[in-house]
Amino acid sequence: MIPFNFIYYRPDSLKEAVDIFAELQSGGKGAVYYAGGSETITMCRVGSIQPQAVIDIKNIPDCALLVKDIQMLHLGSVCTLTQIHNSGLFPLLGLSCGRIADHTNQCRITLGGNLSGTIIYRETSLPLLISDAEITLFGPEGERILPFKNVFNGRMQFKPGELIVQVGVPVWALSARHAHIKKTANEKIDYPLVSLAAIWKDGNIRIAFSGVCSYPFRSEQIEAVLNDRTKSCAERAENAAGLLPESAYSDGEGTGEYRLFVLKNTLEELLEDWDNALL
Repeated sequence: MIPFNFIYYRPDSLKEAVDIFAELQSGGKGAVYYAGGSETITMCRVGSIQPQAVIDIKNIPDCALLVKDIQMLHLGSVCTLTQIHNSGLFPLLGLSCGRIADHTNQCRITLGGNLSGTIIYRETSLPLLISDAEITLFGPEGERILPFKNVFNGRMQFKPGELIVQVGVPVWALSARHAHIKKTANEKIDYPLVSLAAIWKDGNIRIAFSGVCSYPFRSEQIEAVLNDRTKSCAERAENAAGLLPESAYSDGEGTGEYRLFVLKNTLEELLEDWDNALL
């Protein structure tokens, strides 16, 4: 139960949603966009946020697309993790979706919600960071279509009043060689100590990480080290771990020191599988 009153809107178009948001803001009312709502509801229940209005975007057709054309896979922001996983259209993203939370919550958590939520891991971002994905945003100034990496820097960089419409993934990435590894302290559905997504393009590995730092990231410096096959797997893993963009993250799941240990072992395992043609 949410212990306060709020106004509920369910627009049928992007313009209607943004116009509602702008009208509420001009009237001094705080509003949030709502897709799956799992995080929003939890935060409202514990008093972390108290919006005066909720704008439910699930009824907007552009936000619900899950279709592949000749050039790109289009994934609407209100598509749930379960829908994406079960579609089988982007196996690497499907693996990421299948290891976030439990099955019940995967049916509620949406792509847009995971990307823009406050929980730091945002694991659906990893396949998008390494696959030349693009993102469509819509706000008071209209539509923006940008490379995903340009608007996701650890978290989404929105303009005021913007919402995620959809993500586009080029078709080359859908069938590319890939790997997904998630290491947790306890159960496989736990928050990650280290989560990584890797994809191979033109014989080289691209890789993105969550859990090891306080935000998800891709590092071309780390990729350059991992692609230097003149060095041993252990050397490459050790050198890559020294190039984190910030100190390794510490929380109740594990210390930064332990996360570094897990990262090095995970990278070495991945590289050995690659060198031995097991991937």
